[in-house]
Amino acid sequence: MKLSIEGAKETKFELNDSIFGIPYNEPLIHQVVTSYLSTSRSGTKAQKTRAEVRGGGAKPWAQKGTGRARAGTIRSPIFTGGGKIFAAKPRSFAKKVNRKMYRNAMKSVISELIRQDRIIIVKNFDVSEPKTKILRKKLEKLNLSSVLIVTEGLDENLSLASRNLISVSVLEAHSVDLVSLINHEKVIMTLASIKLLEGRLS
Repeated sequence: MKLSIEGAKETKFELNDSIFGIPYNEPLIHQVVTSYLSTSRSGTKAQKTRAEVRGGGAKPWAQKGTGRARAGTIRSPIFTGGGKIFAAKPRSFAKKVNRKMYRNAMKSVISELIRQDRIIIVKNFDVSEPKTKILRKKLEKLNLSSVLIVTEGLDENLSLASRNLISVSVLEAHSVDLVSLINHEKVIMTLASIKLLEGRLS
Protein backbone atom coordinates (compact mmCIF):
# COMPACT_ATOMS: atom_id res chain seq x y z
CA MET A 1 0.00 0.00 0.00
CA LYS A 2 1.26 3.47 -0.90
CA LEU A 3 0.41 6.67 0.95
CA SER A 4 1.25 10.23 -0.03
CA ILE A 5 2.77 12.75 2.36
CA GLU A 6 0.66 15.88 2.90
CA GLY A 7 2.33 19.03 1.58
CA ALA A 8 5.10 17.17 -0.27
CA LYS A 9 5.06 17.01 -4.08
CA GLU A 10 4.98 13.52 -5.55
CA THR A 11 6.24 11.99 -2.33
CA LYS A 12 4.88 8.54 -1.60
CA PHE A 13 6.00 5.79 0.72
CA GLU A 14 5.22 2.11 1.04
CA LEU A 15 3.26 0.59 3.93
CA ASN A 16 3.03 -3.05 4.93
CA ASP A 17 -0.32 -4.44 3.69
CA SER A 18 -0.32 -7.09 6.42
CA ILE A 19 -0.57 -4.26 8.98
CA PHE A 20 -2.28 -1.34 7.21
CA GLY A 21 -4.41 -3.22 4.69
CA ILE A 22 -6.42 -5.75 6.68
CA PRO A 23 -10.26 -6.04 6.71
CA TYR A 24 -12.40 -4.27 9.30
CA ASN A 25 -13.23 -6.63 12.18
CA GLU A 26 -16.06 -5.01 14.14
CA PRO A 27 -16.68 -7.81 16.71
CA LEU A 28 -12.98 -7.86 17.66
CA ILE A 29 -12.82 -4.05 17.92
CA HIS A 30 -15.94 -4.01 20.09
CA GLN A 31 -14.42 -6.61 22.41
CA VAL A 32 -11.13 -4.71 22.76
CA VAL A 33 -12.82 -1.31 23.27
CA THR A 34 -15.14 -2.80 25.91
CA SER A 35 -12.12 -4.27 27.69
CA TYR A 36 -10.22 -0.96 27.49
CA LEU A 37 -13.13 1.05 28.93
CA SER A 38 -13.96 -1.50 31.63
CA THR A 39 -10.45 -1.32 33.07
CA SER A 40 -10.93 2.41 33.70
CA ARG A 41 -13.96 1.79 35.93
CA SER A 42 -13.10 2.28 39.59
CA GLY A 43 -15.42 -0.47 40.85
CA THR A 44 -15.54 1.05 44.34
CA LYS A 45 -19.33 1.21 44.80
CA ALA A 46 -20.38 -0.41 48.09
CA GLN A 47 -23.71 -0.89 49.87
CA LYS A 48 -24.65 -2.64 53.11
CA THR A 49 -26.73 -5.78 53.50
CA ARG A 50 -29.15 -6.19 56.44
CA ALA A 51 -26.35 -7.93 58.35
CA GLU A 52 -24.01 -4.94 57.97
CA VAL A 53 -26.36 -2.04 58.83
CA ARG A 54 -25.87 -0.77 62.39
CA GLY A 55 -28.68 -1.42 64.89
CA GLY A 56 -31.89 -3.39 64.52
CA GLY A 57 -31.01 -6.01 67.12
CA ALA A 58 -34.31 -5.91 69.01
CA LYS A 59 -37.58 -7.19 67.57
CA PRO A 60 -39.61 -4.01 66.80
CA TRP A 61 -42.97 -5.37 68.03
CA ALA A 62 -44.53 -8.60 69.23
CA GLN A 63 -44.97 -11.43 66.75
CA LYS A 64 -48.71 -11.64 67.42
CA GLY A 65 -51.54 -9.48 68.67
CA THR A 66 -50.70 -6.11 67.08
CA GLY A 67 -52.45 -6.62 63.76
CA ARG A 68 -49.30 -5.60 61.95
CA ALA A 69 -47.18 -7.75 59.68
CA ARG A 70 -44.56 -9.70 61.58
CA ALA A 71 -41.07 -8.19 61.66
CA GLY A 72 -37.81 -9.33 63.22
CA THR A 73 -35.61 -6.27 62.70
CA ILE A 74 -35.95 -2.65 61.60
CA ARG A 75 -32.92 -3.17 59.34
CA SER A 76 -34.85 -5.48 57.02
CA PRO A 77 -34.71 -4.34 53.34
CA ILE A 78 -38.42 -3.49 53.43
CA PHE A 79 -37.82 -0.73 56.03
CA THR A 80 -36.41 2.74 55.41
CA GLY A 81 -32.80 2.66 56.56
CA GLY A 82 -32.61 -1.09 56.14
CA GLY A 83 -29.96 -2.98 54.20
CA LYS A 84 -30.03 -3.67 50.46
CA ILE A 85 -31.20 -7.09 49.29
CA PHE A 86 -28.43 -7.57 46.72
CA ALA A 87 -25.88 -5.04 47.96
CA ALA A 88 -23.22 -3.85 45.52
CA LYS A 89 -19.67 -4.65 46.58
CA PRO A 90 -16.29 -3.35 45.34
CA ARG A 91 -15.09 -5.42 42.39
CA SER A 92 -12.89 -5.28 39.33
CA PHE A 93 -14.63 -4.81 35.97
CA ALA A 94 -11.45 -5.61 34.01
CA LYS A 95 -11.84 -7.93 31.03
CA LYS A 96 -8.77 -9.70 29.74
CA VAL A 97 -7.73 -9.27 26.12
CA ASN A 98 -4.54 -10.92 24.95
CA ARG A 99 -1.79 -9.07 23.07
CA LYS A 100 -2.52 -10.68 19.71
CA MET A 101 -6.18 -9.60 19.82
CA TYR A 102 -5.22 -6.03 20.76
CA ARG A 103 -2.68 -5.80 17.93
CA ASN A 104 -5.16 -7.15 15.38
CA ALA A 105 -7.81 -4.66 16.56
CA MET A 106 -5.31 -1.78 16.20
CA LYS A 107 -4.37 -2.95 12.69
CA SER A 108 -8.04 -3.23 11.74
CA VAL A 109 -8.89 0.30 12.96
CA ILE A 110 -5.85 1.94 11.34
CA SER A 111 -6.53 0.11 8.06
CA GLU A 112 -10.13 1.34 8.10
CA LEU A 113 -9.05 4.93 8.88
CA ILE A 114 -6.70 4.81 5.88
CA ARG A 115 -9.52 3.52 3.64
CA GLN A 116 -11.74 6.38 4.84
CA ASP A 117 -8.98 8.98 4.21
CA ARG A 118 -9.02 9.94 7.88
CA ILE A 119 -5.25 9.64 8.36
CA ILE A 120 -3.03 12.52 7.26
CA ILE A 121 0.70 11.84 6.95
CA VAL A 122 3.10 14.79 7.36
CA LYS A 123 6.90 14.98 7.47
CA ASN A 124 6.70 16.81 10.79
CA PHE A 125 4.10 18.63 12.85
CA ASP A 126 5.15 21.14 15.47
CA VAL A 127 4.53 24.62 16.84
CA SER A 128 7.14 27.30 17.49
CA GLU A 129 5.74 28.16 20.94
CA PRO A 130 3.51 26.37 23.47
CA LYS A 131 0.51 28.56 22.58
CA THR A 132 -3.01 27.33 21.87
CA LYS A 133 -3.61 30.18 19.41
CA ILE A 134 -0.75 29.03 17.16
CA LEU A 135 -1.95 25.42 17.09
CA ARG A 136 -5.58 26.45 16.49
CA LYS A 137 -4.59 28.56 13.47
CA LYS A 138 -2.50 25.71 12.10
CA LEU A 139 -5.43 23.29 12.38
CA GLU A 140 -7.88 25.82 10.90
CA LYS A 141 -5.67 26.07 7.80
CA LEU A 142 -6.04 22.30 7.40
CA ASN A 143 -9.79 22.59 8.12
CA LEU A 144 -9.50 20.27 11.13
CA SER A 145 -11.32 20.40 14.45
CA SER A 146 -11.48 16.93 16.03
CA VAL A 147 -7.97 15.55 15.58
CA LEU A 148 -5.47 13.17 17.16
CA ILE A 149 -1.83 14.16 16.56
CA VAL A 150 0.63 11.26 16.74
CA THR A 151 4.31 12.17 17.14
CA GLU A 152 7.44 10.02 17.24
CA GLY A 153 8.50 11.42 20.63
CA LEU A 154 7.55 13.91 23.32
CA ASP A 155 6.91 17.38 21.89
CA GLU A 156 6.39 19.62 24.91
CA ASN A 157 5.33 22.69 22.91
CA LEU A 158 2.68 20.69 21.04
CA SER A 159 1.41 19.00 24.21
CA LEU A 160 1.06 22.31 26.07
CA ALA A 161 -0.55 24.06 23.08
CA SER A 162 -3.20 21.34 22.73
CA ARG A 163 -4.29 21.20 26.38
CA ASN A 164 -6.99 23.87 26.04
CA LEU A 165 -8.43 22.39 22.83
CA ILE A 166 -11.06 19.91 23.94
CA SER A 167 -11.22 17.94 20.67
CA VAL A 168 -7.45 17.84 20.05
CA SER A 169 -5.18 15.18 21.56
CA VAL A 170 -1.44 14.60 21.25
CA LEU A 171 0.05 11.13 21.77
CA GLU A 172 3.40 9.50 21.14
CA ALA A 173 3.52 6.55 18.72
CA HIS A 174 4.28 4.06 21.50
CA SER A 175 1.22 5.11 23.54
CA VAL A 176 -1.48 5.38 20.84
CA ASP A 177 -4.56 3.43 21.87
CA LEU A 178 -7.64 2.14 20.08
CA VAL A 179 -10.17 4.45 21.77
CA SER A 180 -8.20 7.61 20.92
CA LEU A 181 -8.03 6.58 17.25
CA ILE A 182 -11.78 5.94 17.11
CA ASN A 183 -12.80 9.08 19.04
CA HIS A 184 -11.33 11.61 16.60
CA GLU A 185 -12.49 12.63 13.13
CA LYS A 186 -8.94 12.81 11.74
CA VAL A 187 -5.53 11.50 12.74
CA ILE A 188 -2.33 13.40 11.90
CA MET A 189 0.77 11.19 11.92
CA THR A 190 4.35 12.20 11.30
CA LEU A 191 6.30 10.01 8.90
CA ALA A 192 8.56 8.82 11.73
CA SER A 193 5.60 8.00 14.00
CA ILE A 194 3.83 5.78 11.46
CA LYS A 195 7.08 3.87 10.96
CA LEU A 196 7.34 3.40 14.73
CA LEU A 197 3.71 2.26 14.84
CA GLU A 198 4.40 -0.20 12.04
CA GLY A 199 7.27 -1.66 14.06
CA ARG A 200 5.11 -1.83 17.19
CA LEU A 201 2.33 -3.75 15.42
CA SER A 202 4.51 -6.07 13.33
